[in-house]
Formats: sequence, C-alpha cells, structure tokens
Amino acid sequence: MRILVVDDEQLLVKGIKFNLENEGWQVDACYDGAAAVEQAKAVRYDLIILDLMMPVMDGLEACMHIRQDDPGVPIIMLTAKSEDTDKLLGFEYGADDYITKPFNILLLKARVRALLRRSSLSAVPEEQGAVLSCADFTLDLEKRVARRGDEEVDLTVKEFDVCELLMRSPGKVFSREALLNTVWGYDYQGEERTVDVHIRRLREKLERDSANPAHIVTKWGVGYYFKE
Repeated sequence: MRILVVDDEQLLVKGIKFNLENEGWQVDACYDGAAAVEQAKAVRYDLIILDLMMPVMDGLEACMHIRQDDPGVPIIMLTAKSEDTDKLLGFEYGADDYITKPFNILLLKARVRALLRRSSLSAVPEEQGAVLSCADFTLDLEKRVARRGDEEVDLTVKEFDVCELLMRSPGKVFSREALLNTVWGYDYQGEERTVDVHIRRLREKLERDSANPAHIVTKWGVGYYFKE
C-alpha cells in the first residue's frame, strides 16, 4: 500500500511517515496542496492524508482537484479546527474521514487501516462479478463502479459504501447512527450530519431529480432507505 501525507508542518509529517512506514506501508510526503495535486497525478496512491490549512493551495481545494483525477482514492483530512462546519465542508469536498489535531497516532493508524481494509476488500468481492441492481442503479462490487442507466458515476469510497449498504437491503430503514457504525467501521466520534452530507451527494450524483429523490429516500425522524 502506498500513502501520501500532505502537511506544511514538516516535523508532524516526519512523525506520521515514520509510524506508517513501521506498519509496512510505503509513504511519500508533500508540504503544500499544489504539490499534493501534482504528486497524486503522477502516482497512484492507495490513501491520502491531507491537511486542511496549507500554503499555496489549501486542503479543501487540493481535495477537490485530487477527486477530479481519482474519485475513488480514500482521503483523510487533518485540521487544527474542531468546528463541525469545517468537518462537514471537508466531506462536501470529497474527504472520507476527518481527524482533528492534536491526535493520537494510534487513532490515525486505526483510521488508515480501516479505510485501506475497506478499499482492498472491495477488490475481492464475496462473489466474483457480484453486481447490485435496483431500479436504474447498478453497483459493480468487483470494479467499484456505479452506474445510473448507462452512465458511469464517480463515487468516493464512503459514498459507494453507503450506497451499497442501502441497495443490499431495499426498503430497510437505516438510522444515521447505524449508517455511521456500519459504513465507517469503527467507533466514529463525528457528527451524525456527516451521513446527511453523503446522502445528499449521492442524490446529486445518482437521482434524476435530487430535490425529489425517487430511490434514496428519507424516513422522517428515523433515517434513510433505498426504494426500488
């Protein structure tokens, strides 16, 4: 597994790099957002750790550009800010996870391990060639490709996982807490509105009319479900 760490605090990058390499991962480093975008174009990474506040180009803009070139790469954002609005903004730009500084390196390694495990497992589905199809949505679990009709749609790791969970059980209502616990795969301490952001982005990408979704439906006061 090859990981890119991006932060303008060089001592922090050195520490993260040292700890991740001790886990057996190959780690590259950049110190501003613009360099990260160029590096991500040149090398296919399995995961990117991206600081929010950086010179030249901040983490949000860098995340957006990286997502345009590689929609599926898992991205963890680091930030000194703890406001929920900043976290939600990170998810809006395509981040899969969010860690607030200062953090325990064991927590970071656990988040990295969880995202890498999820993305690597997706390459070996339970059934060869497994495909989920409901209405005009299709998820190819082996290739991690989503389609609406004949149109391929780019989803982030977490967007794909949320969509897969809902489509596996059409009609079953999942609470926000259940979605967080199932999709994120560990004791996630973030804001439940994270789920709302991912649901809205899924609707924008997959629904014909995101303002009036026909398939990714809200059960008011309870949660979300997939309607065939």
